[in-house]
Amino acid sequence: MATIEQCREALDRLAQRISGGDGAPSLDRSLSCYLSDLDAGFHGRLVGGELRDIAEGHDRSAKIKLTASSDDLVALTKGELNFASAWASGRLKIDASVFDLLKLRSLL
Repeated sequence: MATIEQCREALDRLAQRISGGDGAPSLDRSLSCYLSDLDAGFHGRLVGGELRDIAEGHDRSAKIKLTASSDDLVALTKGELNFASAWASGRLKIDASVFDLLKLRSLL
């Protein structure tokens, strides 16, 4: 099981990947990531191709909600776990519009 600090680092890696990537989607959405095994979470905002204002806490009203185990979050952001297979197998749950889901797929 990954620690809260390792999960924070994983989200920071994701933020760097999003802001450094070519063609990052220009979504303006609230984002929440719930870590099921830690009963904890983080939330932030996707704005203009950047993930900003990452803070601890689960935002149930976020437009994009991710749920994963701490280990799966870390593996996803390191490129060790494929987004599509994690989603298809239920290891990653996403509550978002179809449009947002398609855009997110390119980020993870």
